[in-house]
Amino acid sequence: MELKQAAELLSAIKQNINKVIVGREQTVELLLTALCCGGHVLLEDVPGTGKTMLAKSLARSLDGEFHRIQFTPDLLPSDVTGLNYYNQKAGEFVFRPGPVFGNILLADEINRATPRTQSSLLECMEERQVTLDGVTRRLPAPFLVIATQNPVETVGTFPLPEAQLDRFIMMLSMGLPEREEEIAILERFMREDPLDELRPVCTGKELLELQALRRTIYVHPVMLGYLVDLIQATRNQQSAVSGVSPRGSLALLNAARALAMLRGRGYVTPEDVKELAVPVLSHRITLEHGSLDRRSGEQLIREILDQLPVPTERFER
Repeated sequence: MELKQAAELLSAIKQNINKVIVGREQTVELLLTALCCGGHVLLEDVPGTGKTMLAKSLARSLDGEFHRIQFTPDLLPSDVTGLNYYNQKAGEFVFRPGPVFGNILLADEINRATPRTQSSLLECMEERQVTLDGVTRRLPAPFLVIATQNPVETVGTFPLPEAQLDRFIMMLSMGLPEREEEIAILERFMREDPLDELRPVCTGKELLELQALRRTIYVHPVMLGYLVDLIQATRNQQSAVSGVSPRGSLALLNAARALAMLRGRGYVTPEDVKELAVPVLSHRITLEHGSLDRRSGEQLIREILDQLPVPTERFER
């Protein structure tokens, strides 16, 4: 697949999603960026802003298998990964695959499940596999988790641990619509649900080609230095107990290459890194008071970006 074809395909997916989602251009672009990285996304926002609708729109735009799990306190790890059960007719144990055996998994209200159930996703997200009773089974490719959580409600919730947050390449927010956008939403959904009319515009094979093409996007050595300086700066802040890990460095590098590809460019620029720094890094910083306050993390990243010298070289190969 050529770079021009990739940009056109990603544009087609974006336009398809925009048939359902009003506005939120940047959020859709960032979601597609994560898709090209093979990374997982955490959507954090108050109820009713369209998080589930966005996930379903993406799933309908891809010719893949979509599964949804409503996370609750009584959800068991086997409800996520699957289980071995004894089949009396066959006289043997048979594996029943869980919802993770698909291409796109919507983990709705993920922070309502217990830590034990939350942790059942760790291996799936990082290794793209499930190990049960000593047997390891590969998940289908491509595989993407879109998790949602409500940041306001805390009763009956279990905050995601740092180790799991670090597995999400981005944390995004839909935000509330402006007046004109909300009018457009009402008009669009007045007669019918546009989601019902959505058809796939990208196959699983094409998506894997997009993910492979991302690795060909050129990154100038100066850009690598700029990216690492940004990461190192998060580790030297007095207000942060711990900064961004090397996994975060790789996430930012991969996301920057994917965003450049989405925009039809064969090389990464400082603007790519600056645009992605907050959604990719802010949830990876543990602050002084021991909590992952997203807004404080975002502010810290923006302050670092303002202070960090921006390279001005020519960045193409």
